[in-house]
Amino acid sequence: MTKKKISLRVRNFENKPVKVNDKIGNPVMIGTIFVWQVEDTFKSTFDVDDYENFVPLQSDAAIRKMAGLYPYDNFEAEEAEITLRSGVEEVNHSLEKEISDRLYHAGIKVIEARILHLAYSSEIASAMLQRQQATAIVAAQQKIVEGAVGMVEMALADLKSKVIIGFDNKKKTVMVSNLMVVLCSDKSATPVLNVGTLNQ
Repeated sequence: MTKKKISLRVRNFENKPVKVNDKIGNPVMIGTIFVWQVEDTFKSTFDVDDYENFVPLQSDAAIRKMAGLYPYDNFEAEEAEITLRSGVEEVNHSLEKEISDRLYHAGIKVIEARILHLAYSSEIASAMLQRQQATAIVAAQQKIVEGAVGMVEMALADLKSKVIIGFDNKKKTVMVSNLMVVLCSDKSATPVLNVGTLNQ
């Protein structure tokens, strides 16, 4: 007969960022923290060799499995409703369930599991940042063009309704082209003064 003391206190385990693959294969770095305590001392003693060493091993396996369920973001998986970056509550719940199922065999109850660190792995971080910047620039340019088209339409409609000046198709094309250049340019326009007639 032997006697062994097992602490029932609540403990924290912080898992340093590890490299894993998300659902579409991108390498990402995920760091987590678990709050746990021994609930069944019999299982902790007899069902596993070393329950304290069992926690980090199973938490690492749980992180890898959970990461494979979701894409990092929806840039490459536009149909994804939940991603590692945006679905914080859902992802943490999935992580907590996965690690709870694994540690149950050691008589350990997981009180909370959360992601503390999430980022692209260093070898692709720069490329992904450029992609995000490019996507943001394209989206901004689309908004600028949409606004410019609306302003040109309004200007032509006002000129026509107020009979300020008449345009044939050629002059209208020139005016639309000039307005689009001015409105969509990322630099201030330099005006050119026409001292002749409109026909010149």
